[in-house]
Amino acid sequence: MTNNVVYITGATKGLGLSIAQNLDLSKFKVVILGRSLSEEAQKFLLENKDHVFFEEFDFANTLKIRDLCKNLIKSYGVPWAIVNNAAIGGDGILSTMHEKDIEKIIDINLKAPIIFTKYMSRQMLVNRKGRVINISSIIANTGFSGLSVYGATKSALIGFTKSLSRELGKYGITVNAVCPGYMETAMTEGLNDSKLESIINRSPMKSLASKDDVARLVSFILDETNGHITGSSFVVDAGSTA
Repeated sequence: MTNNVVYITGATKGLGLSIAQNLDLSKFKVVILGRSLSEEAQKFLLENKDHVFFEEFDFANTLKIRDLCKNLIKSYGVPWAIVNNAAIGGDGILSTMHEKDIEKIIDINLKAPIIFTKYMSRQMLVNRKGRVINISSIIANTGFSGLSVYGATKSALIGFTKSLSRELGKYGITVNAVCPGYMETAMTEGLNDSKLESIINRSPMKSLASKDDVARLVSFILDETNGHITGSSFVVDAGSTA
């Protein structure tokens, strides 16, 4: 069994699960974290039970992240990489949003990945190697009506990425952000036809990026041979922001 353990948050469906599915399981042991298993995730686990593992956790419980990290490392080993993917959208105009909803978005999208990285990276420092990938969004740079709080958290993740890359670089640990655009997911299925058509038409390719497009980029960054890619933000959006 490989000692290269990859921990992926919010990985029981959507992009997080796609990232896990696109990893070379001959190189990595993968631990997916999330609130509950989807049917697709259950199938993936059963087909790869010697290489892929599941831990139930709700990243809204930020006070429990320290113990989570301790238990993960004890059960599966020191991380080669962590992928901070868990997030919620919270579509709504700021002036009408409840403060509890604002706090929840900030807790899950920003506070949780910072705390998770704090405790998991401690073990990477001992080994003097590793990867941290933060899943941000093109909304961090473009903005979108109704996603002001979400956009704030995703912008903050980019700032977190850049500064942390300077803290950890001398220990052989790279830190990068990946910024997906609108993808073919359940989120876009909820958009009305005219809004989705407008988004597609912004792309020079007249299409949406796929989850696999983003996942393959994550796999590339995670590879051991790419040790000098750090402090960067990579956009995958089929050219929508070009």
